[in-house]
Amino acid sequence: MARRALDESDVRVRPSRKSSRPRTKTRPEHADADRALVTGVDRGRYTVLVDPDGPDERVAVAMKARELGRDRVVPGDRVDLVGDTSGADGSLARIVRIVERTTVLRRTADDTDPYERVIVANADQLVVVTALADPEPRTRMIDRCVVAAYDAGMGVLLALTKADLADPAALRALYEPIGVRVVVTSRTDDAFSGLDDLRDELAGRTSVLVGHSGVGKSTLVNALVPDAARATGVVNDVTGRGRHTSTSAVALRVPGPAGTWVIDTPGVRSFGLAHVDPDHLLGAFADLADVAQECPRGCTHAADAPDCALDDWVADAPDDDTRAARTARVDSFRRLLVSRTGAAEPGA
Repeated sequence: MARRALDESDVRVRPSRKSSRPRTKTRPEHADADRALVTGVDRGRYTVLVDPDGPDERVAVAMKARELGRDRVVPGDRVDLVGDTSGADGSLARIVRIVERTTVLRRTADDTDPYERVIVANADQLVVVTALADPEPRTRMIDRCVVAAYDAGMGVLLALTKADLADPAALRALYEPIGVRVVVTSRTDDAFSGLDDLRDELAGRTSVLVGHSGVGKSTLVNALVPDAARATGVVNDVTGRGRHTSTSAVALRVPGPAGTWVIDTPGVRSFGLAHVDPDHLLGAFADLADVAQECPRGCTHAADAPDCALDDWVADAPDDDTRAARTARVDSFRRLLVSRTGAAEPGA
């Protein structure tokens, strides 16, 4: 059988996979996006409040748009949404833009971890919740939180709980002189004292609550926001530590003056400061910063620094109680300095 002659109609040309349209980095402006407040994060889904404080305020669920890349969205963020922002069951919007943040609270796992974790955005103040007993207060943890708040440009409030178990005078004397505001609360079966003072400190602000597990942080939140239903736990009798009850950060509106929000965060075991410039550490200790002005030029303020004014300040204390308090302050600062710079340990 003779072979048929082939012509051009027998040749199949596969279309090129490359698009004829040139690629562009230009992204949509999303000029019609809705503004929203992020109130919660859960496994890649974000609970947001669309048009917060506006006439069309509503709760919606959103996901992060691909163009945001690895930018982390956290409670307190103001974001722009597109897609279905109605908040109806089954609806899903897209977060396409994070509005410029006014403050960012960060922490690291420890003082050598290069990866910093953003906790919340746009908070006005950090509320360090500390129990006066059960578990015992940890002043080094408080100092670390003060440093982190200072670095973030936030104010600091120390909320002391369980005042029915111990006297708050020692912690007041340690922190009020350096400009840290202090409120004292206690809860009994019949009453919750100090709650009005705490409400006054929170009024009109966005506050992020941080503290060890078991210090009563979620109990405070439930008292401030009755329908919050944050889980509460107990302190282990053996370890003296609390059990994690809050598993994710959530922003809650506090009844009362407009603009009052609290962001409850999970209990923390540590508060790393790898992201904080060591030169900024002294600024968080206002009392020591004033004393350090008398130090010689180039003083490192470490335990082995010659002629450091901090040592003279401790030695010149008028009585034993004052000397003990000053020693605790200087040691706390120097231990933070050690963890960030590798300077000599206090007393080494």
